[in-house]
Amino acid sequence: MIEIHNIKKSFGSLEVLKGIDLQIGRGEVVSIVGPSGAGKTTLLQIMGTLDKADSGSVIIDGIDVSKLSDARRSAFRNKHMGFVFQFHQLLPEFTALENVMMPALIGGTSRREARHRAEELLAFMGLTERASHKPSELSGGEKQRVAVARALVNKPDVVFADEPSGSLDSHNKEELHRLFFDLRDQMGQTFVIVTHDEQLADLADRKISMQDGRIVG
Repeated sequence: MIEIHNIKKSFGSLEVLKGIDLQIGRGEVVSIVGPSGAGKTTLLQIMGTLDKADSGSVIIDGIDVSKLSDARRSAFRNKHMGFVFQFHQLLPEFTALENVMMPALIGGTSRREARHRAEELLAFMGLTERASHKPSELSGGEKQRVAVARALVNKPDVVFADEPSGSLDSHNKEELHRLFFDLRDQMGQTFVIVTHDEQLADLADRKISMQDGRIVG
């Protein structure tokens, strides 16, 4: 589903990625681990079209996204990808339901359909009774589950997660980790997860280790 070929990336004189090759299958949960500065987040951002490589290619479902124009890449990202970050990045002035609906509305989905899909996802997350609450009224674990629902609202092919449980306590971490695998089992969702959490990394179908801009295991 995802094919990465010889991805290189530098920031000035600092070579962050030194020729990455990687394949990820549909429905696979892959964790990417390694010390700070190994290039994990940079690789994730390039796979997710949030950044561009200096050279190499990123092919998703047969489409070389590195060759798309900015507008087409943005449209592809909205339709085919979801994102979960360490800090949920919910919009504080909107309710949980409205936050989940947002990517669908941006993508041109009707308000009625977007609302229906968002309500289904919040129910799956056990958050129906919290749908009308704003982020300031939600716990840390609830905010992150809303963020996961938002990532899924457009039925993406892949969800990219960057330290998704990094800001959670141990109980909420366990719940979030279990949620990822429930989503994979029930929805066939593909996850690519950058994490320092060894428990989450070890649960994945495949753990990829990076060091100094290379895959080492």
